[in-house]
Amino acid sequence: MTLPGGPTKDEIMAISLQKLGLQSGDVFVDIGCGTGKVAVHAAPFVQKVYAVDIREEAVRCTRDEAARCGLSTIEISCEHGADLLMRLPHVDCAFIGGSRDLSRVLALIAEKRVRSVVVNAVLLSTLHEAVSTMERLGIFREVVHVMVSRSSPLGGGLMFRPLDPVYIIVGGTPC
Repeated sequence: MTLPGGPTKDEIMAISLQKLGLQSGDVFVDIGCGTGKVAVHAAPFVQKVYAVDIREEAVRCTRDEAARCGLSTIEISCEHGADLLMRLPHVDCAFIGGSRDLSRVLALIAEKRVRSVVVNAVLLSTLHEAVSTMERLGIFREVVHVMVSRSSPLGGGLMFRPLDPVYIIVGGTPC
């Protein structure tokens, strides 16, 4: 199943997961889980994954992917990310792939003192909202602008075809 905006490209996911600094005892939240690719790749490195999306088709896709991979540590729900965050007592790391009500979600992450958070953005407006909100909340660390090109055949040779650039906004509560 294909969903608008997804799945997260391998190169972007690798950088995002590295920036999260996942640890074996972590509770990880994937907000705007889409195809489930980030949740599935994070699951082997953490204790528990909560994946959430407001789109039924995304929840079905994530459930299918988790089942295909035989993962039982992923809890998937169809709801707003803020609602999930409000009912969880503790979160160590959060990945935000969706931008709906981003300021509210980031405020809850700051309130819960989440150790690390990564927001992936392709729109400049999402980049601006994430950075300005995270700065205001005192949880901003850095932005990484990632531009990836992949080889592609052309006229008996190879050329590089660029993928859309992505902004990886990194933050979290200081220790």
